[in-house]
Amino acid sequence: MRRLLSFLLKAAVSVLLLYLSLRRVDLASVGQRLGGIDLRWTAFVVAGMCIPLLLGAQRWREIVAVCGAKMPSARALRYTFIGQFFSQVLPSTVGGDAARIWLLARGGAGWAASIYSVLIDRVAGVSVLALLVIVCLPWTFSLVHDPVARAALVTIGFGALGAALVFLALGHQHLRVMERWWLTRHLANASRLSWRLCRSAAGARVALLSFMIQFGTVAVMWGAAMAAHATIDLLQVLFLVLPVILIATVPVSIAGWGVRESAMILAFSYAGLAESDGLIVSILYGIASLGVGAIGGIIWIASGYRWRSVKKMEADTQAHDPSA
Repeated sequence: MRRLLSFLLKAAVSVLLLYLSLRRVDLASVGQRLGGIDLRWTAFVVAGMCIPLLLGAQRWREIVAVCGAKMPSARALRYTFIGQFFSQVLPSTVGGDAARIWLLARGGAGWAASIYSVLIDRVAGVSVLALLVIVCLPWTFSLVHDPVARAALVTIGFGALGAALVFLALGHQHLRVMERWWLTRHLANASRLSWRLCRSAAGARVALLSFMIQFGTVAVMWGAAMAAHATIDLLQVLFLVLPVILIATVPVSIAGWGVRESAMILAFSYAGLAESDGLIVSILYGIASLGVGAIGGIIWIASGYRWRSVKKMEADTQAHDPSA
């Protein structure tokens, strides 16, 4: 019942935000623009969506190794695509991460290594994204002059990076209080593994892959803008889209729908660009995500995993997830 209520709440948030976003633009114009998109650029967007997943699979594999387990590259890629599928369609609070945890644990890595690796993978991705947002602030401010929007950008960037630093601090050896409770003990263990990752050669590889993933996502967004004939260049996409991607990671809607569109419209509006362009770019990106998710669904079916395992996957993952 709790999972159902959570899903319904996220669905309501998505619908409400999409409704509010669509009210800001001329829907007839948006429909015409979507009907005239450049199919070559659309193909670039769909193909480009696969690149961050390829890089993400390798990053996760590096983290899994630090957590004391092994995962071949082909398996990491398969699990990542399946996770993308479930992140788009699974009515649960854990989504694609639950799928990755369950698949890795089912493959023999164990629940602890599986959960820690996915948690650290998420922290690594968000940390690098927040760092990029902060580094790009001077150039973003050259586009966005509204003081409220500027304050929001600073809060989002430094807030996300600060949360990551707090996570790293949980594993400090002098914080004995973290060992008292089951949840905090597991979080401390994950934090210590993160420190081990940072001090290893794998840490540099994970950081590099994380930067490449974010730049790949920006390139996909730029391709979506080109497909829609939007009047925006690559650097503008870089400075405006990174904060939008960071905001969309907040798990308050279904696969980021609604949150991403609202943030993109506001970003384009504050930069003096057409709000309809922001909406169209976001919609094309979301559709491409669904398309790549469908590939993950095909891999899921072809892998021989049965649909009867989905409920067990959710139940087992939530039962063993230290962050639940």
